[in-house]
Amino acid sequence: MRPVTTRTLKLTLLIGFGLAASLPAMAFDGASGPYLAGRLASMESDYVAAADYYTRALAADPGNPALLEDTIVSQIGRGAVERAVPPARALETLGAKSQIADLVVLTDLAKAGDFAGALAELDKGRSAGALVDGLFRAWALVGQGQMSDATVAFDKVAGAQGSRAFGLYHKGLALASVGDFEGADRIFSGEEGGPLRATRRGILAHAEILSQLERNPAAVELIDKTLGEMPDPRFAAVRADLAAGKPLAFEMVRDATDGLAEVFFTVASALQGESADINTLAYARMAEYLAPDNADMLLLVAELLEAQAQHDLATVTYAKIPSEDPAYVAAELGRADALIAAGRTEAGIEVLEQLARNHPDRSDIWGALGDILRRQERFKESAAAYDKALATFTTEEPGQWVLYYTRGIAHERTKDWPAAEADFRKALELRPDQPAVLNYLGYSYLERKENYDEALAMIEKAVAERPDDGAIVDSLGWALYRLGRYEEAVGHLEQAVELMPVDPVVNDHLGDIYWAVGRTREAEFQWKRALSFEPDTEEETTRIRRKLEVGLDVVLKEEGAEPLAVTKNGN
Repeated sequence: MRPVTTRTLKLTLLIGFGLAASLPAMAFDGASGPYLAGRLASMESDYVAAADYYTRALAADPGNPALLEDTIVSQIGRGAVERAVPPARALETLGAKSQIADLVVLTDLAKAGDFAGALAELDKGRSAGALVDGLFRAWALVGQGQMSDATVAFDKVAGAQGSRAFGLYHKGLALASVGDFEGADRIFSGEEGGPLRATRRGILAHAEILSQLERNPAAVELIDKTLGEMPDPRFAAVRADLAAGKPLAFEMVRDATDGLAEVFFTVASALQGESADINTLAYARMAEYLAPDNADMLLLVAELLEAQAQHDLATVTYAKIPSEDPAYVAAELGRADALIAAGRTEAGIEVLEQLARNHPDRSDIWGALGDILRRQERFKESAAAYDKALATFTTEEPGQWVLYYTRGIAHERTKDWPAAEADFRKALELRPDQPAVLNYLGYSYLERKENYDEALAMIEKAVAERPDDGAIVDSLGWALYRLGRYEEAVGHLEQAVELMPVDPVVNDHLGDIYWAVGRTREAEFQWKRALSFEPDTEEETTRIRRKLEVGLDVVLKEEGAEPLAVTKNGN
């Protein structure tokens, strides 16, 4: 299980979440088969199947509180929040208390604009989590037109331990939503309550606020300061409008319903880095339910679904973002990844190819296409895609190193070494001492049996940068092996195996070095381990088996390679 970090614990205590599976299991009358199937599907986060099984189980046992709650969870997970409302209401009639049912009821009231009803439910004891309850009450008061009471409620959240930033952020949005841009700016600038952590949505909200205050130059400065001079395409478009003097409307949060969607988005985003389970997804799904056209919220839901290996649901979610939305390209890139992860590789490649045709000036699209083709070992096509990516640039930037690096890999795999070496050298020119490039180029020199001293220096530098990277530590051990410094190599290769215990190449290398120092029994053990981890190619498998049959010395002789002895620097 994933260890509970201090940050996770603090978030859990602050937000007070624990939405799912709060009701104890009960006896099932004729519903055990579908129930068990639903439980199995739930364990695999297969929300579509779980919802189907639980619905069938409920038909046989409609008054079972545990079944009702499981149905709510699965319907939320699949994105059918409206279907979760009837079982959530049914739990109330049974007198059962369920936080996830409370979340659904409160959110559905907000969806209907019934803020008075939502406040009444909060007063009766419904709860969506400690932090959410406070923010929900404040935004519901905004929806009621009670702005002074709402301000007091936001201040109460901001005054609670650990929730200052949440309270201030939403207070600023609420003030802006009713036209108090001066008050909102005081919060976002840090003048009132201290600085807030910069987030993408917070930066955009503040930029819109500044524009409403006729302070476009300050908004441009904000974007440059927080996102750099090369922001992503969405912010680049916003920055261009601001620089041209165009006024930006405040569209981040237009009303209380948008504000409540932002509450759920904020909470889900805070939890995302710590957990991708149903609790985090539930808050994100509530945000989507209240703001179904909000691209940021759809992207968050899709990312959480991908983290749970629900790639089909993620694909559907990405596809909801229309082509005219600034986030469309990001969504299509995500959809391509989800399709490929689901085993629909050609469909994913087709998405990227269509995207590249429609946006030929986007290096990120060509780069993504190159990456996918490279992983499919379509190296010539991959190199061509990287060519297109690099052709979009008019000036050199350090960040371009990755395209030269990946194109270098494609060239190396097609045995075009001069082109590969030139790309690796260019990548290092743009980003000196980049460990991945140093390792790949150094290891390539080792395999080509040339430039041993330079290769060793490169790999030692890479290890210094990433001492816990098993692949790089393995390269250092292999460099020492190639130089005939066998005793020195042993420790590094043993460390590499500790870092990458199930990697066939690393285990094979350790076997070779054990053989070189006379530890033949341990060498055979490592070669057997390497075989058990299924080497990538049949050629590698055959070579390891041959070493087990006749030993490394004979294999080297059969290959016409240098025998095990101290070698020189390729001269």
